[in-house]
Amino acid sequence: MTNSLVTPLTKRYGESIDTYFSGSPLNRVSFLRENYAFLSDALTNPTTRFLPMQSLEPSIFPDTGLLNTLVYDDVKEAIGNPFKTLEPETVAEWDSSKDPILIFLGIDESKTGGVTYEKYSGQAYFALDVTVPADPTTPHATKLADIQNKVEASGAPFTAVRTHYVLNYSEAAIYAQARSYMDWNRRNPFCAGCGARTMSVNGGAKRVCPPTDRGVAKGPCPSRGVVTNISFPRSDPTIIVAVVNAAGDRLLLGRNKRFPAGFYSCLAGFCEPGESIEEAVRREVWEESGVKLGKVAIYASQPWPYPASLMIGAIAEALPDGEAIHLEHDPELGDAQWFPFTIVRDALTVAERKVNVLDISGEPTEAPIKVPPSKAIAHNLMRAVVFENAHLPKI
Repeated sequence: MTNSLVTPLTKRYGESIDTYFSGSPLNRVSFLRENYAFLSDALTNPTTRFLPMQSLEPSIFPDTGLLNTLVYDDVKEAIGNPFKTLEPETVAEWDSSKDPILIFLGIDESKTGGVTYEKYSGQAYFALDVTVPADPTTPHATKLADIQNKVEASGAPFTAVRTHYVLNYSEAAIYAQARSYMDWNRRNPFCAGCGARTMSVNGGAKRVCPPTDRGVAKGPCPSRGVVTNISFPRSDPTIIVAVVNAAGDRLLLGRNKRFPAGFYSCLAGFCEPGESIEEAVRREVWEESGVKLGKVAIYASQPWPYPASLMIGAIAEALPDGEAIHLEHDPELGDAQWFPFTIVRDALTVAERKVNVLDISGEPTEAPIKVPPSKAIAHNLMRAVVFENAHLPKI
């Protein structure tokens, strides 16, 4: 829980919760991303930390579960200073062959001695893609390989966070921001308007289609000189819902066909254009399970950087005459069942013992079913219902 302060909102809705991948200690100071003088100072400050990432995975010390970070001296041979001139000049001089992905994440204002700009100061954080390009002749390939070797020699291997939830909440939030921005930059090297290569600007938070590359003029592009949504990162709104039966003693859980037998979770799906969150919840649940819903209440949200979803967690009630399960609409689920709260409680308790593990092994467990780990919002939603009675109206 975030705090225990009693307010009219907490009386009505209960305390807010902290979800994994949220709660970053960094102030993103997004309004300074166009200020290349600030970014240059932040980049070269000796206290600044760089998060190296290989194929979107961070370097983690296995004994402490902490992120491994580098300083500017460790990376300057590979990145130079892309912010040494103003953004218009940087765009005019762009060379796509010398463009490693570098993301400005923000500043930790609790740390002293870092970068200072007007009234903002703190230790700056960047993320750097050290994945070696497939083409070994790329100018910075050797330098990125050198950084990789340095990182791996430090005893902090590049680790898949999705299956090993070893990071604490604040560091997981830093990683989630870094991964989402980096993945978007990696996926969009070409312009959707003209097909030419794009350039990362605004500290990695925007991509533009420059008029020249390596001094050679490119063709016309409809994205130049206008604001377009193809130039900015996307977040995909995705609903996930704990559905309670009308009697208030069973929970609807489904097993995706990709999951092993015995592994169940809350139903989820993407929001579609032109529908509210509540409509998306009702549609997805009916399409996947055939169950019809009445009241839908938004409970919590979680950024999910695989690749860039915003999970909107809800709790919903099934209509008394709409609880029958039919899987013939959308073939996504292999099974869906109404589970008594007692079974869900047992499964949650077992999952909470395996704090940093996503157990989809298919091996038997002490509980009749397996559910997501405690750092997944699905787990939070189930717990809110079967342990905290969040589905009941507040007095």
